[in-house]
Order: sequence, then C-alpha cells, then structure tokens
Amino acid sequence: MRCCCALWPKILLLDFFLPARVSVPTPLRRPDASTSVGPVAARPPAPELRNPPADYTYDGSFEGLLTVLFRVYDRKSAPNSIQPEGAAQGGLFTQPVAIDTDEVLATRTWDGLLRFMPEPARARLYHIFLSEDPERELLIFRYADMALRAGRDISDNYADATVRRMQRLAQQLFREKHRMEAFVRFEKAQDGLFHATIEPDFDVLPLIASHFTKRYADQRWLIFDKKRRYGLHYDLHQTTIVEFETAGPTPRRGEVSATVLDEREPLFKILWQAYFDHVNIPERKKVKLHQRQMPKRYWKYLSEKQPRERRFEPIKNKRGPATPPSLQQGETDR
Repeated sequence: MRCCCALWPKILLLDFFLPARVSVPTPLRRPDASTSVGPVAARPPAPELRNPPADYTYDGSFEGLLTVLFRVYDRKSAPNSIQPEGAAQGGLFTQPVAIDTDEVLATRTWDGLLRFMPEPARARLYHIFLSEDPERELLIFRYADMALRAGRDISDNYADATVRRMQRLAQQLFREKHRMEAFVRFEKAQDGLFHATIEPDFDVLPLIASHFTKRYADQRWLIFDKKRRYGLHYDLHQTTIVEFETAGPTPRRGEVSATVLDEREPLFKILWQAYFDHVNIPERKKVKLHQRQMPKRYWKYLSEKQPRERRFEPIKNKRGPATPPSLQQGETDR
C-alpha cells in the first residue's frame, strides 16, 4: 500500500466499538420464575479494600486498565492513582505498583461488568477511556466500584459527581464524533487511495470507523489521526487500525505531498471551493453562528477554507426587478 505521508503502516485488526482483543459477551438470560427451585441465592458482598491504598501503573491500553481493575480487588488495595507508565509520578517514599496486561483477566473483567450494569453503561466506560481525560482511569474505577457495591445500574444517579462527570465527558466525546463524520475531507492519491488527515480533541477513530466503512464501501481510504499517530485503513474488504512510524519529517499541517496526489486533485479542490462560493449568500452571513457550528480548529483540513487559487466571480445570471406592464405601456405612449 502506498502511504501518502511517507509513513510506514503497521496493520492491526480493529474492533469497531469494543477494545481490541476483548471478546463480545453473551447476553445474560434470567431464568423464569416458574422454573426456579428454592430460594434465590443472595449476591455475594463486594470485596472490602482494607489494605493501604497504592499507586498503579499500566501500559496505557484499555486491556491494561481492565487488568488493573482486577488487581485492585485481588490485592484489596484501593488506588490513589492509576497512570500510564510513561506519565507515572511516584511518591517520595513509595513506588507505584506496575501491572502487566493480562488479556485473560481483562476479558474476565469486561464480561463480569455485565453482572451489575447494562451493556450501554459498560460501553460508556470504554467511551470515557477514549476521552483521554487526565482522570479517566480513576473515574472508570469509581464508577465500576459504585455499581459493584450498589448491585444495580447507577447510570441515572445524577446526584453523584462521578456519574455527572462521566455523562458530560460522553456528551463531549460524541459531539466530537459527529463533527469528525462531517468534517473529514479526502484527497485522492495516484494509486487510487483516498487520504484524509484529522486532529480531533478526543480519540474518536474507533467510533467513526463503522460510519465511513458503510458510507465509502466502494473505495479504498485512509483516515490519519495526526495527534495520536495512527489511523483507519479500508481495503474494500475490512477496516483495520494502522500505526505509523515516522520515516522522515512530518509534512506541514499533515498535508500530503503533491508528488503522490492524483493529477486531477487540484481541479477537484477548485471545483469544491467554487461550489461553496456560489452557494454562499453574503447577505445572510452570521460569523458567530458559523464558528460555533464549525470551530476554527477544524479549518486547516477543510478544502473550502483554504486560500483560493482563482478569484471568485459570481455568475451573472441575476435579473433586475421586473417593470410593471402599466409602466411599460406608459413609456410606449410617450
């Protein structure tokens, strides 16, 4: 595959909405009351975290975080902090506890969450992880711990600060997802690959993969997240995650070199800009509303917001106000 940014992809399989290598659980089935025999077994109490709190580190993956959640209850030691290995800051007299990712324990934890929360609430934990909030790990732990101790769904308990915080983050994440689905602009390369560069505030690529796979199923494309150095690649059969290793200087603003673009790409850019210029109505311009719906941070990757190579000239097909027939007759009589 030709790479448009002189970068070399390393392909990994993508699971659209669930983290990679975490199995999809089988829905739980409750037995009918008519077939149950004997008293219903009581739910075992939540384990007490009686040992001194500790600082935990992990590899930064969602599977790693799920492993940390398992080890917290295994060690019976609540977390003071949960940080990725590269960003961990140990205490003066204590060293953080490094947790190695265990896919078996991660899958066991992910499946076990359904015992005390519905699937939409469990999916929100993954969405909060994608938000990249500085406190996302502790938010996920607190939410899971509260649900475990309550033994029921707590997603509607907006009296709790953790639930409110997670709700706001989820709203911001999906607002960014919606904008990325609207503001992606592709450029065609010489090998027929359509390439687009984005730089979203949140890690939304796993959430937009399904949308672009369905919408552009008849063409090969690559969406590159410049901030996080990975992307989505569709090869007409499946969508995969590609990670990039820099093989040279990064192009300015993530632009694709003109030497690898299709020779007709500049023409399509001019046509796209001309379309926007002609549908624009200057008399109805509302700058504040426009910037609120399309923030300036997205403009550098939008073709219609780039400098014009040709001066815009409106089509001269507008007629002046029609003269009433009575006035035309008066002019004739004179």
